[in-house]
Amino acid sequence: MIVGTAGHIDHGKTALLQALTGQAGDHRQEERARGMTIDLGYRYAALVEGAPLTGFIDVPGHERFIHNMLAGAHGIDLVLLVVAADDGVMPQTREHLAIIQLLGIPQALVVISKSDRVEPERLAQVQVQVSELLAPGPYAGAQQFAVSSITGAGVEALRQALVMAGRDVQRRSVAGGFRLAVDRAFAVTGAGVVVTGTALAGQVRAGDTLLLGKAGKPVRVRGLHAQNQPALVAEAGQRVALNIAAERLAVEHVRRGDWLVPQWLHAPSVRVDIELHLLPGEGRVFEHFNAVHVHLGTQDVTARVALLEGPSLAPGQRMFAQLLLNAPLQAVHGDRLVLRDQRAQHTLGGGRVLDPFAPSRQRRSEQRLQQLQVLRDAPGLEQALPGLLASAAGGIDPQRLERQFNRLRNTWALPEDVQVIATRQGQLLFANAQWQALRQELLSQLALFHVQEPDQLGPDRDRLRRFAAMPLERPAFVSLVDELLAQGALASSGAWLHLPDHKVQLSDADTALWARLQPRLLAGLYDPPWVRTLASEENCAEADVRLLLRKLARLGLVHQVVRDLFYPQATLERMAELLQSHLDATPVVQVAAFRDMLGIGRKRSVQILEYFDRIGLTRRVADQRHIRADSALAQQQARH
Repeated sequence: MIVGTAGHIDHGKTALLQALTGQAGDHRQEERARGMTIDLGYRYAALVEGAPLTGFIDVPGHERFIHNMLAGAHGIDLVLLVVAADDGVMPQTREHLAIIQLLGIPQALVVISKSDRVEPERLAQVQVQVSELLAPGPYAGAQQFAVSSITGAGVEALRQALVMAGRDVQRRSVAGGFRLAVDRAFAVTGAGVVVTGTALAGQVRAGDTLLLGKAGKPVRVRGLHAQNQPALVAEAGQRVALNIAAERLAVEHVRRGDWLVPQWLHAPSVRVDIELHLLPGEGRVFEHFNAVHVHLGTQDVTARVALLEGPSLAPGQRMFAQLLLNAPLQAVHGDRLVLRDQRAQHTLGGGRVLDPFAPSRQRRSEQRLQQLQVLRDAPGLEQALPGLLASAAGGIDPQRLERQFNRLRNTWALPEDVQVIATRQGQLLFANAQWQALRQELLSQLALFHVQEPDQLGPDRDRLRRFAAMPLERPAFVSLVDELLAQGALASSGAWLHLPDHKVQLSDADTALWARLQPRLLAGLYDPPWVRTLASEENCAEADVRLLLRKLARLGLVHQVVRDLFYPQATLERMAELLQSHLDATPVVQVAAFRDMLGIGRKRSVQILEYFDRIGLTRRVADQRHIRADSALAQQQARH
């Protein structure tokens, strides 16, 4: 169990822990000189003989050091809210209470300290005051203990209450990747760099490799302590000290606020969607795009808050919001955070992380707000997944979910109606009904294309993707097309996609023009007329002739050897037959020999041979060419 303190400055938090543990703690010289706690203090003690060590975190109470208090408050199991009997409830009592409520600390005990300084009547007044303070929140009815750290009165009763509370502390899940928010870093002679913090998730062992900080520097765990004892394994819910090593790693390279996580979990982000709760006691309305300090773990990062459901948020209300951070934040779904004002003078509210990888566009769309509602209401990944898929038309990357929920894929129990689609850039998850709807939509859009462009065989993949305007990234769209092709629901002719029963239908005008052009092309034999010549002879526009011949090329009736030079299919087959006959006598063909065969110029012969190379009839090796026996045209000639 990890126990933390909270309360106003000079209300006796440090003295209380000394009375409970018998340890004075490691006070800094400045703290001794000023007589107050400035930074976090740590103690470990067995509450009863033979029991495991309990970790105690002492936090500063001064308003100037709230950022230090926040760094120590994350991850504790029970808080001791300390209120001095002579002062009663003070400003930092209220602020510390608000913070521990925002962080969702599960248990609280109240200590009325300095009880030896007041009369019983005053003690009773403070107890009533504290009860009224706690009544509206989650700690209503919390046990109160009147304690004197000087005389020892009430200390034993508090200790026994802590023992009882420790039995109720739920062991944190060790599933998922290890997460440690660093709160201290120091050098130990002979060992090197040591970092400490509260383990928030997972397990770590000596020899493990973790990534440090936003830069993700790989470090090796040389050894570790858990709850101030040497250990082979440390896990969530423990105070942990790790001896880490890496090339050129020095203690000044490690800062409070750095995270240690495994490689697969390392994903700092600068946009985080949260459910924001503005404290009821906040004096004014919170406006859209206000600047704040964000405290998560031991991190303190400045940010702007984009409200997603309105221009402002009233005190005591909740709203979805997006944090636009000025430095990367390492967060996972469910993390608690606290927001303080731009000058870091008072606490505004807090929230719970819903999505650490928030989108930059359409963040207020109905679809996105539906996703945030699912993330807010679902207790876990499996429960959230159906709702997330329902509003994610383009599918969901499972690697992103792993990082978002800190759950490796092999621990998931996927619902039966979820389909895993493989793409060239990794897997995507779709609901079965959603994927089938995408298949149907693509076929419908292709049918519409055929109606609108009856004289075209079909679009290529990129043109079909643009035409269909489907909410799929290109890798997912390609996978959808490949699946339909494999199942015969879609057909392809070269690069062109079409429905299996679709045939190009030329217009009456195109049919008439082709009837006039075809004899001219055939008559030209190995030197057919160019597009401009055909257009001039037929007294029509070059663009019309060019467009028609390109359509015919898609049908396989003509072949475009170079721009504006088309050979009919019959002529191409005849040239291929001549080439094959020549190669029956000699294994290779030279350009000069091919030129003499056709009786045309060298330049045109080279253009035709290069076209044969492109369609796979020939293979060029240096200045010689060989027939490719596996080419479709060669096989066709062989059959003849």
